[in-house]
Amino acid sequence: MDTQDGNIMTFKQFIACATFALSAITAQAAPVLIDRVIAIVDDDVLMESELQKRLNTVRVQNRGSELPSEDVLREQVLERMISESIQVQMADRSGIRVTDSQLNDAMLRIAEQNNMSLQQFEQAMKDEGVSFVDAREQIRNEMRVSRVQQFQVGERIQITDQDIDYFLASDIGRMASAEEYHLRHILIEVPSSASPEAYKAANDKADDIVKRLRAGANFASTAMAESSGRTALNGGDMGWRKEAQLPSLFADVAPKLAVGEVSDPISSASGFHIIKLEEKRGGSTKMIDQTKVRHILIQTNEVRDDAQAEELIQQLYERLQAGEDFAALAREFSDDPGSGASGGDLGWVNPGDMVPAFDATMENTATNEISAPFKSRFGWHILEIQGRKKTDVGEELQRNQIRQMLYARRFDEELPIWLRKVRSEAYVDIKEAQ
Repeated sequence: MDTQDGNIMTFKQFIACATFALSAITAQAAPVLIDRVIAIVDDDVLMESELQKRLNTVRVQNRGSELPSEDVLREQVLERMISESIQVQMADRSGIRVTDSQLNDAMLRIAEQNNMSLQQFEQAMKDEGVSFVDAREQIRNEMRVSRVQQFQVGERIQITDQDIDYFLASDIGRMASAEEYHLRHILIEVPSSASPEAYKAANDKADDIVKRLRAGANFASTAMAESSGRTALNGGDMGWRKEAQLPSLFADVAPKLAVGEVSDPISSASGFHIIKLEEKRGGSTKMIDQTKVRHILIQTNEVRDDAQAEELIQQLYERLQAGEDFAALAREFSDDPGSGASGGDLGWVNPGDMVPAFDATMENTATNEISAPFKSRFGWHILEIQGRKKTDVGEELQRNQIRQMLYARRFDEELPIWLRKVRSEAYVDIKEAQ
């Protein structure tokens, strides 16, 4: 795709031009390279300093692992940055934004998943030599990119009731909850226009990689050096997948692998795939514990700070202890628009549906009892436990789970094709030899 004409420069382009002009003015002195453009991607420019920050993050995240050569790692990271730039620009054109509040919630969830407070998480990153500010903006971009992908790819995926019926009737459908697989993946990409010679060369390369892996080569390091897949910089780690969540071309292969075994190359339209079964675990429980709960939420706002919110929730707790009606107080005071109008009723809640602080308080409060006030990232809560029951996974829940599995499978299959398409249509000018 051609570059756009015009006299308007992006901020990065302005900085790049200013740096060049400054170096010309000071040509008499010894030149000092402050920064340089390494790639132009449509209307964006990528700078050397940005690449170095990303490389440093990759090194920190993979400390203790054998990394590929510097040239290979640099090429992998730069290509990832180019792909992200294309998608971030698509987000810009589509008006996709992530507010500071949404970003803060995401950062807090990440910290909680690592059993840390946000302050502890920030300090841990600093201790690793990673800028917390840069990490925040990277996560913001990843959230925007995810929304672009959901809009561009996800919106085209429709899972019908007939799709679910076919799945339930299949062998894999009957075994969907039986076992889960932890896989790693390498993709040796073959362009759609590849010549027979290029196709054979890719096939030979995949065969050679399989031999090296079976001879003891580290799969994660090999994936980082050789794979064109989206998980390459994570050592090819695909995480845990139920059999029904596997891309269809892996579904027949993964169950037949022994733990630690590497597959033969698997041919697809994208190229040649190699997978390794890291771990396997079986069966999920069909019964789930559900809790019927209602709550009152008090949040801070323009006229109420956190101390005042805490004072108000304490006053409401005392009124409830004195016998006032929970539903009436929830309708009058709760800041949760969804449940407040119905007297704070949240219905039957499954484990994990709520934030950790809510889940923990719900679990530790007896039936027909009201909890003491507690705080989550959403504000101050009081909750009342109205009942508990064990529920079998019903047909509706089962079908919803299968719908999500089939959607995830098709999304994983469609996304690489879409990424190759937008990459081929973008103007990319790399300013350094690769």
